[in-house]
Amino acid sequence: MEKVLDIYQQPYDARHVLVCMDEASKQVVADVKPALPMCPGHPRRADHHYERKDVCALFMFFDPIRGWRRVSSRRSRTRADWAEEIQMLIDVDYAHADQITLVMDNLNTHDIASLYARFDARKTNHLTKKLRIV
Repeated sequence: MEKVLDIYQQPYDARHVLVCMDEASKQVVADVKPALPMCPGHPRRADHHYERKDVCALFMFFDPIRGWRRVSSRRSRTRADWAEEIQMLIDVDYAHADQITLVMDNLNTHDIASLYARFDARKTNHLTKKLRIV
């Protein structure tokens, strides 16, 4: 934990950025009955019953210093999904940065091995040179 707190105290450097990442699995639901609209004297009224439609994975990347964030939705949260999100972070979102310090939890898919599982060695080498995982 001290390592993360030390990183948060470092001064801002546009070439060496700090990004936080988390992911979550969420249900996609739909109403069973349509809600009754608002009318004078009555708020919108919705039934508490719902129908489960699907599940999706949300990936969120957040730069606390710039106030930037990106949220993406995927059908799954596999090693390949995480690797593709990291590739987008490095090559698109922060292409200008020399290094990205990525603060995240230690889920089993959140590691360099996921990059090797998804990309060839040359691409993975390019990505890992710019990535510092905390």
